[in-house]
Amino acid sequence: MPRDLADLPYARNLTPLAEPLAPDGEYERVHLDGTALEEVSAAGSWFTESAFTAVNLTGGSVQQGRFDDVWLRGVRWIGLDACETRWLDAEFVDSAWSGVIAVDARLRRIRFEGCKFESVNFRAARLHQVDFVDCVLRDTDFSSATLRHVDFSGCRLEGVVLHRATLDSVDLRAAASLDLVADIGTLKGAIVTTTQLLELAPAFARAAGIIVRDN
Repeated sequence: MPRDLADLPYARNLTPLAEPLAPDGEYERVHLDGTALEEVSAAGSWFTESAFTAVNLTGGSVQQGRFDDVWLRGVRWIGLDACETRWLDAEFVDSAWSGVIAVDARLRRIRFEGCKFESVNFRAARLHQVDFVDCVLRDTDFSSATLRHVDFSGCRLEGVVLHRATLDSVDLRAAASLDLVADIGTLKGAIVTTTQLLELAPAFARAAGIIVRDN
């Protein structure tokens, strides 16, 4: 995976964004760098082979936007409406999402590395072949979401909600910490270590209404 902008196969063809973001805009091979925007209105926009570096978005909307083969590094998104967005072959590096609403989003072949998620709403989202690497997910809500072939290597999961989620080959074995809010049945399809299973046992007991006493 590319570590720097110059590593992108389309890096030489990138051009600075020459116009403000607008609803339903089509942006191909553009580079947004060092931009700070508030209440941006870019719903329905389509980004292809583009790069975002040090871009801060506070509020606003990219609802129903499409992001195909995009690379994002050092981005900060706060309170952004990203509902029903579509992501394909994208990578986030050293970035942060806080209070982002990504209900019913679709993410396929996505990599998040060194990213932080705080109170992000992924309800009813669909994640397929998504890798979270060395990330922190705090109070992140995957209720009713579908996660297939998702990996959380080196991640800290703190208060991650999985109510009514559907899991298929969700690998939690290499997670640095595991604090889940989930029903027992919800974790069907997750892969955990023996140690993690023992750590989750108290939560399972509470969910099943089992009272555990040693005397």
